[in-house]
Amino acid sequence: MELREVYFWTDTINCWHELLSDDKLKLIIIRQLQWLTERDKIRVYAFVIMPNHLHFVWEMLEMNGKEMPHASFNKWTSSQFLKCLRSSNSTQTKLFVEQTPERSHRFWQRDPLAVLMDSKEKVEQKIDYIHTNPLQDKWSLVKEPENYRWSSANFYETGEDEFGILEHYHNYF
Repeated sequence: MELREVYFWTDTINCWHELLSDDKLKLIIIRQLQWLTERDKIRVYAFVIMPNHLHFVWEMLEMNGKEMPHASFNKWTSSQFLKCLRSSNSTQTKLFVEQTPERSHRFWQRDPLAVLMDSKEKVEQKIDYIHTNPLQDKWSLVKEPENYRWSSANFYETGEDEFGILEHYHNYF
């Protein structure tokens, strides 16, 4: 990913485990997006957090120290997931064990998908996909996109940004 470019980004929980069914873990994701946004490291144009994956349309604005913001996002959320699971004595922790020199657990699959959004039409198609993801038969999480709290659909419907992380994609295109 390059700085100052907009990407459709998909990150998946390792082995497709439905770790993100827990709202406490979704809030960890939101908190990291807030932190990166407040420090002008990223702009988030759309998002959805599903039980085992997430999609963003976002832009990396500047490095977070020596790493790209998406790397900071994965690193911080992983450490917080582990802390949260350990504090609740969750049996899920063992699903993510990975003994390597770099880590003891892996929450995100390697190589998230990043697709450059080089036109307004592509962005609109991906935002529509993001917002209808919770309605898919496999999930059936809500009946209307704007009723899914863990998505930017309500922002685009009402202008309300519950988490304070969103910018309208018209501001870029």
